[in-house]
Amino acid sequence: MQPIEIKCGSGRSGDRRVLLGFAPASVLHSISFTDVLDERSGTGYQRRFNSGHSLDFRRYIREAGSTTIPLTFNLRATAGRAWTLAEDGTGAARLTIDPVAGPVMAQVDCQHRLGHLADLDIELPFMCFVGLTVEEEMAVFTVINRKAKGLSRSLLDFHDARLCEDLANDRPELFIALCLSNDPASPWCGQLDVGGNKVSGMTRKASLRTLQKAVRRFLNRSSILKQRSVEEAARVVLDFWIAVSIAMRDDWARPRGSLLAKGVGVYALMDIAADMWRESGSALTRDLMIAYLSDLAADVNWSSDGPFKGLGGEGGVAAAVALLRGIRVQQTIRAAA
Repeated sequence: MQPIEIKCGSGRSGDRRVLLGFAPASVLHSISFTDVLDERSGTGYQRRFNSGHSLDFRRYIREAGSTTIPLTFNLRATAGRAWTLAEDGTGAARLTIDPVAGPVMAQVDCQHRLGHLADLDIELPFMCFVGLTVEEEMAVFTVINRKAKGLSRSLLDFHDARLCEDLANDRPELFIALCLSNDPASPWCGQLDVGGNKVSGMTRKASLRTLQKAVRRFLNRSSILKQRSVEEAARVVLDFWIAVSIAMRDDWARPRGSLLAKGVGVYALMDIAADMWRESGSALTRDLMIAYLSDLAADVNWSSDGPFKGLGGEGGVAAAVALLRGIRVQQTIRAAA
């Protein structure tokens, strides 16, 4: 097979070296690859492929008058000589790629534009970073896509966690949410949608973003970090959700038919956890949580046809919290009678 040669310009984008050029879509497709997040191994960083999104672009780019901003790649460092770059000192460059070596350019920001163009020779512009590490590449991806419509906020949060040097202090709510996601003792372990390729056989309950926002509610309402470290707060939250999975096990076991592990349920229960902490403080053990929640479970209907049906947004969560608090008050009154 003949080497693939692409003539391009060499320069800088801000503080990064880049190549600028044009090439047929089919060529760019053949020499590049996506690095989608594998949620089981934690490798990769991109969102999972949306075929419909990609087909929409395929239809568009074939129309008269269509255009696109440059596709963004990173020419990854490789062992051997999978690619070479020759520059003449005047800004012109020639990129030579060995087709036997396989794809060498990571699709930093173009996977849905390029995904279904393997058979098209439509010329497209591209910008290619040279030799970014995977971490640097991921940081660029995050900056480019932070405001992208439809991109999973959970995926960007996951990247923030991997790039942050002191996650516990900088973003305690994300630190705790990831503890819940990763700890084998947690009922949330492997159950959160992070935004990458889904793990086969897992039953999704909520997203990392939902759990992170719920934990933030708990931290704000309990003020626990004024008395305890982030790690200790994470243990309290972990104990609470273990207690939920035990005391409300029937609803926890059927996430499709119950609102317990959906947004409104997760947010509302984290407010109840904050109530319990304010009431009991350091005396709040897992066994005590299980007892409290077992009492609550006896009078709560989490089904999609129950009192939580249709509740959404901040107002819906406030109504759900008020309902749960009302049940707890009534139970206390009955116990005292």
